Amino acid sequence: MTMTQDEKYMARCLSLAELGRNFVAPNPMVGAIIVHNDTIIGEGWHQQYGETHAERNAIYSVENQSILSESTLYVNLEPCAHFGNTPPCADLIITKKIKRVVIGCLDPNPKVSGKGVALMRDAGICVKVGVLENESRELNKRFIILQEKKRPFVLLKWAQTADGFIDYLRTENLSKALRISNDITTRFTHKMRAENMGIMVGTNTILLDNPLLTVRYWCGKNPTRITFDKSGKIPADVLIKNGESKTIIFSNELRESSKNVKYIFLENTENNLQFVLNELGKRNIHSILVEGGAKLLNSFIRLGLWDEAQVETSTQILNNGVKSPVIQDICYCSEQIIEGHSCKHITRTVLGSR
Repeated sequence: MTMTQDEKYMARCLSLAELGRNFVAPNPMVGAIIVHNDTIIGEGWHQQYGETHAERNAIYSVENQSILSESTLYVNLEPCAHFGNTPPCADLIITKKIKRVVIGCLDPNPKVSGKGVALMRDAGICVKVGVLENESRELNKRFIILQEKKRPFVLLKWAQTADGFIDYLRTENLSKALRISNDITTRFTHKMRAENMGIMVGTNTILLDNPLLTVRYWCGKNPTRITFDKSGKIPADVLIKNGESKTIIFSNELRESSKNVKYIFLENTENNLQFVLNELGKRNIHSILVEGGAKLLNSFIRLGLWDEAQVETSTQILNNGVKSPVIQDICYCSEQIIEGHSCKHITRTVLGSR
């Protein structure tokens, strides 16, 4: 299908917004362009958390400010209408007398939602909302889930053999993990770590594997490491306490936090993952990658507290071991083959337009 002119320019905004990935969280990724007589005269994107927003960058990139009043501003997310780390973008748009504003989707943040549009319309600006709306919401699904559900976006990830096992039946005496991922798919896993603000594993994974849970084979920030220690089993010298990244440990015991390790008291209830997600949401962690083990992954699936899953399947046959989780609640599934491994991306919640 042929794109309309507004869709063509909005697609450019989305491309610019992508440049902020891994740098702006927990803020959304936003791109903006200024168009005059069907020519782009200014561009900008949100480049770093706490710094200037996309609209302001685009506006001040225009050499001849006098023609802004004859121009259209395109932006994939509604301009903000409140003071945060930066002044409201809606006010600047009004001050510059921009003639027309085209928006991908409304901002779900209650401080903004609809208020930016209302301010601009009250000032006499022609405002159009909903151009490439589904694509705009998909780009910022992590931000949107946090705002709408008050919890992080949850991405489940595991690798399994062709016959459906994720590991040997291990004990602390048999600590060597089954290697399923290859070098290429391991890099993709680290890419996912960089794209999410938190990474979560269960207690047994910490005790058996002593993982770093950092980004080493991709470019990006280390996520906050999250795990559970109900009865003080995790020793002081495990790698997740090494200070390379912040760590949050949910514990059934009152424990003293340190500079890099935050303990959060967790009541010993059967279904406490919702509490955990709410606590992470309060700390502005807009997304978590859940890497295992099987018990934790199955808990998220059973309670329906997940949004997407990445399942890697190798050609290996194990015959016996720890069974891989099974997902039945699927809205959409795509698959790609990477170095002989099947990598399925499963989506439970289709955001779409509201």
